[in-house]
Amino acid sequence: MNPIRTCYAVHPFKTIHSREVQALKRLFFLSAISCAFAGIISVACARETSLLESGWRFTLGDGNSPGVEQPTFDDRQWQSISIPHCWGWEQAQKGESYYRGPGWYRRELNFVPRNGKRYFVRFDAASSVANVYLNGQLLGEHRGAFGAFCFEITTNLSPAGTNLLAVRVSNAAEPDVAPLSGDFPVYGGLYRPVHLIETSEECFSLTDHASPGVAWLQTSVTTNQAMLDVTTQISNGSKQKSSLILTVKVLDADGNEIVATNQIVILAPNTTAPYWAHLTVSNPHLWNGRKDPYLYQAKVELRSTNNPVDIIEQPLGLRFYQVDPANGFFLNGKPYPIHGVCRHQDRPDKGWAISPADMDEDITLIKEIGATAVRCSHYQQSDYFYSLCDREGILVWAEIPQVDRINFSLAFEQTSQSQLIDLIRQNINHPSIFAWSLFNEIGNGPTDDPHRELQDLDNVAHSEDPTRPTIGATMTGNFPQMNKIPDLLGWNRYPWWYAKNDFEQELKSLQTTSRSGGICISEYGAGANVNQHEQNPHQPTPGGQWHPEEWQAIVHERTWAAIKGCPFVWGTFVWNMFDFTSYWRDEGGVRGRNDKGLITYDRKIRKDAFYFYKANWSDEPVIYITSRRFIQRTNAVTNVKIYSNATAVELSVNGISQGVLNDSNYGVFIWKGQQLRPGENIIEATAKRSGVVLNDKCVWRLIQ
Repeated sequence: MNPIRTCYAVHPFKTIHSREVQALKRLFFLSAISCAFAGIISVACARETSLLESGWRFTLGDGNSPGVEQPTFDDRQWQSISIPHCWGWEQAQKGESYYRGPGWYRRELNFVPRNGKRYFVRFDAASSVANVYLNGQLLGEHRGAFGAFCFEITTNLSPAGTNLLAVRVSNAAEPDVAPLSGDFPVYGGLYRPVHLIETSEECFSLTDHASPGVAWLQTSVTTNQAMLDVTTQISNGSKQKSSLILTVKVLDADGNEIVATNQIVILAPNTTAPYWAHLTVSNPHLWNGRKDPYLYQAKVELRSTNNPVDIIEQPLGLRFYQVDPANGFFLNGKPYPIHGVCRHQDRPDKGWAISPADMDEDITLIKEIGATAVRCSHYQQSDYFYSLCDREGILVWAEIPQVDRINFSLAFEQTSQSQLIDLIRQNINHPSIFAWSLFNEIGNGPTDDPHRELQDLDNVAHSEDPTRPTIGATMTGNFPQMNKIPDLLGWNRYPWWYAKNDFEQELKSLQTTSRSGGICISEYGAGANVNQHEQNPHQPTPGGQWHPEEWQAIVHERTWAAIKGCPFVWGTFVWNMFDFTSYWRDEGGVRGRNDKGLITYDRKIRKDAFYFYKANWSDEPVIYITSRRFIQRTNAVTNVKIYSNATAVELSVNGISQGVLNDSNYGVFIWKGQQLRPGENIIEATAKRSGVVLNDKCVWRLIQ
């Protein structure tokens, strides 16, 4: 198989290969870590891994005959594909019903297993029920579309070196698998990477809900010290008792050892058991969000007398935070505004099978707007994306797909708890994650009584991770006790889109609905088609074909002003950062699209509302003329609106100054009643901020 050797310095399950090496170097940019990726770190490799990207054959449906999982099955007529891969987007993004059913993947694994080694196959996700076979034998099943899973294949491998890996994946609706509903498609397939991993007989467990096998709990963090309780799951796959050295250490960003502890561990044969360590970092350099996302290196090692047996190294960001019901969110003891956006993981012509470069682009745009947080709605997202948030200081609301309704059955509860455990165990070491979400909009439509199931989920979350709060996003008061189950509560509200109301007064009425006494706004926004414009826009019909870009901007201006008047609103999350596929929608002039994004689906156009938030959130100088795509005009008299974070802005029309406006209302400057001349009109805005001259220009044409 010619696997690529890696010592897993930096992050478990990250493999060097031609398509990802540059992305990984960007992700872990420290010089010592870069050396590890370059292969010049001076320790023997503890693991070997290869990315199972190419060489797959695929067919939609259940195959042409029985025995699809058997090595003797003839798959030569199947499609040749690479992983990541998914189906359903072809129809869904055009607004059509998409296929929900099984598909099969097959791939040869041709290598001779080595004595004294163990072998695992790890899937970063499969949507949504996966049955995995090796050489015709069932390895196991995973239920849930978003979490990773891992099976050991050591005893299933052929000593001759010829093996057949087969995976049946189905995205058919299942009564026990959330989401049971939702405003997004559930695509099918192996849409995240698949890895083949070789370890020593003793290793940190790979099969504990596909976790890294180590959990770093930040039991108590202050500006003076950080107390860390570390749990490692160590697996001995041999028939012999084993004695090894477990080392747990923290290194600074330059690779210098800060604190370490060593202990002898006695491993019983054929057993996986927990081992614990406690460390204290004095005067820690805190992970301080966008301002200073400092990352230590958290390293655990299993060693014999002289040689590494297994190594796991991950970024470690030390931080503490709280929600003050009256005064908002505090990070490391200081006020830290949560200016958040929501994100779906889909892309045009890809569905969920996105690349590291796609995620790099998303995080770059989220940074550009000045956001400090992202809600990963409505499901577990890629480990790579969470890692980008660690590096860039973006706080993360992490979520499971409990959307709209539940099925009150033992099977549904068990599957949902398993999805939550997947989310927490796989991602517990990401410093960016500040809350585990239990639900979104449960009870907004018909559903079974959710209280007991959500209480059980809340108990699971606190048992798995006592250091983070739980959270939920609601849209209804039909179950008032449900809204008090999580520690924190968000409300999904859409003033001036789905409703006409006094939003500030509504916010005050919601203040006491949470257990903590404060709330966040977990969704708000409006649709916008960048090809539709209206000079004096009025509230459109949400499900209609007219979604002018100008109205979306007005909605965000009004909503933001109302929120700013309510200090008990500790955070906000715009719905949505990007347009996304919603196959059943036919509105805004585009079938199959939820157009509430601040950026178009293809990430090419930042809508006007994007610049409204950039002017309010970003430290970068901003000046932006709105309605710039409204080029062809028939009304000679118009208002001109400019977004800027400068204190004064000057407008010129056709080279003639129309005056300077000072002290805007949340970055909004409006010159009323400007006169356009027939033909071409040059609209120009200038300002100065921090000594930097800002300028923006566009052209409008008056047609008579």
